[in-house]
Amino acid sequence: MYKDFLTEQMKFERVRTAVKDKQEIIEKLLREHEIATDNVHLLLVVTKDNDCIDVYAKTKHQTSYQKIHSYKICSRSGHLGPKRKQGDGQVPEGFYYIDRFNPVSNFYLSMGINYPNQSDKRKSSYPDPGGDIFIHGSCVTIGCLPITDDSIKELYLLAVYAKNNGQDRIPVYIFPFRMTDQQILNYYAEYKGNDALLSFWKNLKTGFDLFMKEQKELNIKVNANGDYSYH
Repeated sequence: MYKDFLTEQMKFERVRTAVKDKQEIIEKLLREHEIATDNVHLLLVVTKDNDCIDVYAKTKHQTSYQKIHSYKICSRSGHLGPKRKQGDGQVPEGFYYIDRFNPVSNFYLSMGINYPNQSDKRKSSYPDPGGDIFIHGSCVTIGCLPITDDSIKELYLLAVYAKNNGQDRIPVYIFPFRMTDQQILNYYAEYKGNDALLSFWKNLKTGFDLFMKEQKELNIKVNANGDYSYH
């Protein structure tokens, strides 16, 4: 179904440049983890307070992912906590997937995530929760997740390969911080009194713990209140 996605992307100069500059690097990175470019699937884990995008990968037929690389988020707007409205400058928090690729982005190369998801829509009390959240290059942002142009060449190309291999939805899990038990205690103390936020983070932590334990894509549903449930 997606065998021509790479061919279509290669029509664009920046993608051809990414292949020229990064193909060998990506092949070596994957080979070190016994994965090939024609067999890779991806999952991205973002931790906002660490300014980090961790890249997990597996073959198409494996069920568990392994962490293969990390990229530094080089600029961030807003503060910890979810995005709830247009113009708040917030980076979302929750469980998303890449839903579009832009090889001619104003920010070099970009990949959109499906914000607002069903949880965001149900939890937002504003008529417009906003949108157009991307992982992109150029190191400037209002609510997005920018990495350097050099890094986006690699990550974009990895995602193109995954899409070309039939991975329709590349998961992107965005957490406020690494939600370990100790970090939770630290942040709960800092945000004491903000019950809605702490309840939301508690719900995210369940998913964080489950992924870190099993390293598998989460099977997520959203209830009427916008809370995530994990199956």
